[in-house]
Order: sequence, then C-alpha cells, then structure tokens
Amino acid sequence: MRDGWRWLPAEHRAAYLIDVPRAHLQADDPVNAGRVLMEAHRTTPAEIHHRPAGRDILAQVARDPDAPATITQLADMLGTG
Repeated sequence: MRDGWRWLPAEHRAAYLIDVPRAHLQADDPVNAGRVLMEAHRTTPAEIHHRPAGRDILAQVARDPDAPATITQLADMLGTG
C-alpha cells in the first residue's frame, strides 16, 4: 500500500479491509479473504467484533470449507460461525 495508507484512521483502514474479503470470496479465494479479514481484526478488532458488516463477512468466510483455521476460531469465539 502507499504511504498515505498509514495516515488513514484505523477505522477507515479496517472498513476497507472488510470490503476486500468480499471480492476474494466472489473470486472463490477464501484463503486470501481470511488473510485480509485477520489483518482487519489486527487493525481494529472492534470493527469485526461489533460492526454488522464485519461480523457478516466473518461468518461468510468461516462457512467456506477452505477457510483458515484462525477465521473459524474467531467466528466460533464471536458466535458467528
């Protein structure tokens, strides 16, 4: 990412990182969807824990049989899996 990325508020970065997994799922790439979603979780956990869009995409990624184990564990922990 470009240098300006780090100047964005964490919530804006996380919102972007929540939208990107949707594109990966549409491309049938649950592994990268999970990778980006975990990056969003590291950036601002509240966006995944409390934001409906974050919880929704987490549930979608976790339902895929090829989803990373870290995603299914997070979904189970949050009750979205």
